[in-house]
Amino acid sequence: MRCRFLLFSLSLLIAASACGPAEVVVTMEIDVASPDGEGMVTRPLSDIEVRLLPYDRDAVFDSMASAFGTPEPPIPEELIAERERVQEAQEEWQNNQNRWNLIRDTLQKLTTALEQYNRGEATYVVLFREWNDFDGELGDVERQMNRSFENFTGLQEGTIEASNTIRMMRENWGDEAFSGSFEVFDAKRRASGLDAVADTTDASGIARQNLKVKPGQYWVYARYELAYTELYWNIPIEVIGGEPLQVSLSRANAEERIKL
Repeated sequence: MRCRFLLFSLSLLIAASACGPAEVVVTMEIDVASPDGEGMVTRPLSDIEVRLLPYDRDAVFDSMASAFGTPEPPIPEELIAERERVQEAQEEWQNNQNRWNLIRDTLQKLTTALEQYNRGEATYVVLFREWNDFDGELGDVERQMNRSFENFTGLQEGTIEASNTIRMMRENWGDEAFSGSFEVFDAKRRASGLDAVADTTDASGIARQNLKVKPGQYWVYARYELAYTELYWNIPIEVIGGEPLQVSLSRANAEERIKL
């Protein structure tokens, strides 16, 4: 009798744990250029809102866009190409700026090193020649830096008005096409019997404190803005309880969208 009671209690405990809140742990990180200019490094994305939604927001928007009838104003290919040239020009300017900073810092270190030797010493002569080479290069790089900055700002100014115009057109279209979307989202949430929850990533790029939900189907929704684009995630997951569900958000599983 006691054995059957223990087995019954254990089955209730297992059932309760299966239906109880389950933890989802989301890690956000992207690969970026190394600050020292060599290769790539992985950077955690902190202070980014992450949501677990019991519905597919993209499917809702797609359905509403189809029902609206009028298609979303496209981003002209010419504007996309112009913005790519702006980005390339900015990268060229930043590369020249980084080179200028590196040469300047090197000159400062060489100046400090020269102070430790007499002018007649062989080491002084070697260091001074090196200082002269870098000093001559500094002027050339500075001129390149200034020219590339002027090129970048000129190209950028040429795209600002066109980008603003297209952005306003798309925003106005979205206001009309997606009117009532919040009501649709709420109806889908209630129909699922599940809750939508949100949390913010910490300094390590991890969100977990408030991501405890009932088992079921969810979508992990987040976005992160870059200079010219944004990374967008709407990742379906199945929460089944037990061990925390680990979800990784990176460039590899993001949709990269143009940011006007």
